[in-house]
Amino acid sequence: MPPTASKPSKKRSKPYTVASSATVDPVPSVSSKTKKSTKEKDAKYQLFNKYANTSSGVIDPEGIEKLCSKLKVSHTDIKILMLAWKMKAERQGYFTKAEWRRVFKALKVDTIKKLKKALPELEKEVREPLNFADFYAFRYCLTDERQNCLDIETICQLLDLVLGSTFRDQVDHFVDYLKYLRIQKDYKVITMDQWMGFYRFCNEISFPDMTNYSLELAWPLILDNFFEWMREKQA
Repeated sequence: MPPTASKPSKKRSKPYTVASSATVDPVPSVSSKTKKSTKEKDAKYQLFNKYANTSSGVIDPEGIEKLCSKLKVSHTDIKILMLAWKMKAERQGYFTKAEWRRVFKALKVDTIKKLKKALPELEKEVREPLNFADFYAFRYCLTDERQNCLDIETICQLLDLVLGSTFRDQVDHFVDYLKYLRIQKDYKVITMDQWMGFYRFCNEISFPDMTNYSLELAWPLILDNFFEWMREKQA
């Protein structure tokens, strides 16, 4: 019988092993991420509690003054209004825990020191035309969601604070006119429509000549009266 060829032996493949010298970074577990998130949230809440009224559970005007002191800005500084706008504050002079968390998350800060550093950038953001139009709507200065007007004294302060640096001449004359109306008792409050109308007036009407102002167009009555008042003064 002819010799039979021997069958080639099958080599067993070695199981894949990681070299002992290699190091593998541990993948953080879901629980560790949750713990970190909870810890950061707790730190923000502890900071909030530092300024919040223990009875109401919100930061009230007194707490805002303490916060301003820590931030080294006046409580009448426009940056505080911008902060209220960014956190979408529902009531003038009050910050809730949810609003506090919202602004810290939006500005990516977790300490007062970082918040202070973020304020100049926040002001730049608000000064952008589209943002400023939204900021100018004074919802954050109301104390009730159904409220649609503010007293003239508050309006005069807000005009100086919000528009004074951009439209100084218009603001000065309009504030004088509002004070005149208050003395005459013609107006006690200004509505949202009137407030927004003045912002449009500042942006569209040449001042002080007002040659492109027309009484035929749909301006709030108070601005028609302001136009007539200015014309009498200029005569």
